[in-house]
Amino acid sequence: MSKKKKARHSDSLAGVRGVESSEQASEWLEARGLEDIECIVPDMSGVARGKMMPVEKFVDGPNMSIPGSIFLQTITGDYPDDDDGFQIDPADGDIQLVPDFSTLSVVPWASDPTAQVIHDAYTQDGRPVDIAPRQLLRRVIDLYAHRGWRAIVAPEIEFYLVERNQDPDYPLKPPIGRSGRAESGRQSYSIAAVNEFDDLFDDIYDFSEAQGLEIDTLIHEEGAAQMEINLLHGDPLALADQVFLFKRTIREAALRHGMYATFMAKPIAGEPGSAMHIHQSVVDVKTGENIFSNAEGGPTKEFFSFIAGQQRYLPAVMCILAPYVNSYRRLMRKSVAPINVHWGYDNRTVGLRVPNSSPGARRVENRVPSSDANPYLAIAASLACGYLGMTLGHTPSEPIEGSAYNLEFGLPRGLLEAVALFEDCEELKDVFGRGFVETFRAIKQMEFEAFMRVISPWEREYLLLNV
Repeated sequence: MSKKKKARHSDSLAGVRGVESSEQASEWLEARGLEDIECIVPDMSGVARGKMMPVEKFVDGPNMSIPGSIFLQTITGDYPDDDDGFQIDPADGDIQLVPDFSTLSVVPWASDPTAQVIHDAYTQDGRPVDIAPRQLLRRVIDLYAHRGWRAIVAPEIEFYLVERNQDPDYPLKPPIGRSGRAESGRQSYSIAAVNEFDDLFDDIYDFSEAQGLEIDTLIHEEGAAQMEINLLHGDPLALADQVFLFKRTIREAALRHGMYATFMAKPIAGEPGSAMHIHQSVVDVKTGENIFSNAEGGPTKEFFSFIAGQQRYLPAVMCILAPYVNSYRRLMRKSVAPINVHWGYDNRTVGLRVPNSSPGARRVENRVPSSDANPYLAIAASLACGYLGMTLGHTPSEPIEGSAYNLEFGLPRGLLEAVALFEDCEELKDVFGRGFVETFRAIKQMEFEAFMRVISPWEREYLLLNV
């Protein structure tokens, strides 16, 4: 079941999204009477960084620069220490931000008429910043293009609605809906449970339409006030942009209604975690045909090798797909999340599901990533695994029938284990570049050290008076 809203602003200029040039951008901004513009770039955590400026200054073509260290910042705002593999620029020099005008849209929740545009990062001499998440995804897309392939993806993003919580020592709680009561029990696919937050979802749909973002379906997931939004399939970079913007949109809409929307992988103990499933297929650029299916409609060797690549390399990119210590709390037995990289046909207990489909829509659903992952990096990492499988000719295991939840763990159990696998994989260094691998590794190690400085309630509960 799904819930869809009819467009209510079909004649509005606001919903038109993206242009092709600076001249068209100037006309676009003037036609909408926009006063300010947010010049944003996604950092390693998927956080929007950048500058806000008057539209007049933006139109004049400013020299947009920003410290390169924005791509070194951890989620806590710290910076990793230098080591043998990673060196921070002691001068913290500037990089250039260049707008991608195809992403130009309004900011519908802003108090003043405001636009937004996503930027790409370049060095002072015009080279792409190779550790920038958006550039990393472009790098993987280019690998496919050099083979005559085009990857197609469709993300599904889960999130929780929770009461406002100003004290991080207190557990999160489901918010009060229009009935005046918080949810209790599991409400998977419940339309009534979605209707509890009708006004909020009206705003989400309106905000999305104003930005030119398309929602395929909205459903209630298994957890209390846990929702899922599915996006239409398409170009990996365009879909990563949409996930990036959807996260901002959903958070802003929730704040307007006095609650939080969180994309933490495991925000509430005892409730299911939140995932970002990625449906993936590959088409031949010349023919437009899905290379996972042959002329008779059966699966191809590329299809099986893509699965094999995911099986072989997903454990090594887990620090990207599950980037925080909290992410691994989701990947536990009996938690409706996968714990291994087995695959199966229409099997939701494995890490790699092949949904029922026509031959033209044959695809592989990666169910491993958590919703806290940076969408650019998660999509890049997932596609990179499939690419390596196809180009290196790997062979998958046999498909699993029945439950895979009781089989052995095939994924790292914690962040440090995942980081070590990532750093040791030479094939991934060839795909991502050693600079990105060492930078990401250093950031994750620094975040783990920050986590270790915090004493948890569990430790106070069971160790304080017993050890």
